[in-house]
Amino acid sequence: MKKYLADWTVKENILLRPNYCLIKLGLDSEIPEMLPGQFVQVRIENSPSTFLRRPISIHFVDRRENEIRLLVQLLGEGTRQLAQIKPGDRLNLLYPLGNGFSLPEKNNLDFPVVESPENKPERLLIGGGVGIAPLLYLGFKLSLSGCKPVFLLGAKRKDDLLQLAEFEKYGKVYTTTEDGSYGEKGFVTQHSVLRTGKFDFIYTCGPKPMMQAVAKYARKAAIPCEVSLENTMACGIGACLCCVEKTKKGNICVCTEGPVFNSNQLTWQI
Repeated sequence: MKKYLADWTVKENILLRPNYCLIKLGLDSEIPEMLPGQFVQVRIENSPSTFLRRPISIHFVDRRENEIRLLVQLLGEGTRQLAQIKPGDRLNLLYPLGNGFSLPEKNNLDFPVVESPENKPERLLIGGGVGIAPLLYLGFKLSLSGCKPVFLLGAKRKDDLLQLAEFEKYGKVYTTTEDGSYGEKGFVTQHSVLRTGKFDFIYTCGPKPMMQAVAKYARKAAIPCEVSLENTMACGIGACLCCVEKTKKGNICVCTEGPVFNSNQLTWQI
């Protein structure tokens, strides 16, 4: 897939929580094809201590508004600088990078496939923390493709659950919190929907221990599972080798061969 380097215009920057912001970016030309699970590399301006671009998952692509949305967790100087940008500012992006989640072959377009509700296969999308970011666009695309997305979103506490109303536009949403302040108490892999639901595919993104547990569940249940890794990425094009992950085929760069992998490709000890 062709890569682009361009300045995008900030349309809106919403502080969702003290440590999360949602950035809406518009492009002067038509947005090229972008797949759920791909990411962008953002150049950070006006930050003397930030030399490298920051990888950010593509949260959503709105072709009617010709915009993309980035859900950013504010962790260090680079991402906190992004919280300060204002409408009209410009952000330089390298995009789209990496591969995406698997979609039904019959439709990868932006219009719906009409199927009766009883014939729609259910696909489970499990996210933890900022790992929910790529799952919104994935759920949207699945809903257009004749699938029924089911979201299972986990966080430490209620205030860490984000964008629930947006996810509810495209599928059923289940939640867990570690402190029991919202949804079921515990981890996503302890949620009752895993015992009662019938899913033909699982996608997951979030902390590595969570994804390992999800992959273990999927393997025991004989359900195909894709994971989106969050290894540290500096260049985004496979040059720096800082995001290398060990797989059954050897060491690979997550930024170019991933970030999405079939869980059976990985050598996780689970």
